[in-house]
Amino acid sequence: MTPLTLTPGHRADGTAVLTVTGEIDMTNARGLHEAIAEAGGKVVVDLTAVDYLDSAGLSVLFSHADRIELVAPGILVPLLDITGISGLVTVRVQDEEHF
Repeated sequence: MTPLTLTPGHRADGTAVLTVTGEIDMTNARGLHEAIAEAGGKVVVDLTAVDYLDSAGLSVLFSHADRIELVAPGILVPLLDITGISGLVTVRVQDEEHF
């Protein structure tokens, strides 16, 4: 298991960015929820270094769908499509380098 690391920051235009690294599961999804909530306003959630995302993590993303944009590795795109989250939020695919 890869520990979850949440790193808040901002883009040059001031938009909040939350860089997520590791595995998101039921043991740590609450931390993701809190980090997105604390960011305030629109948040770009960078999932390019996420190794695993379960239903608890997806639930967090759905609960914040009105205010997040996702940057995801290509391997997560089918999951985001099947669950319907990609129909609710902007998903940018990033395979080789982090956003």
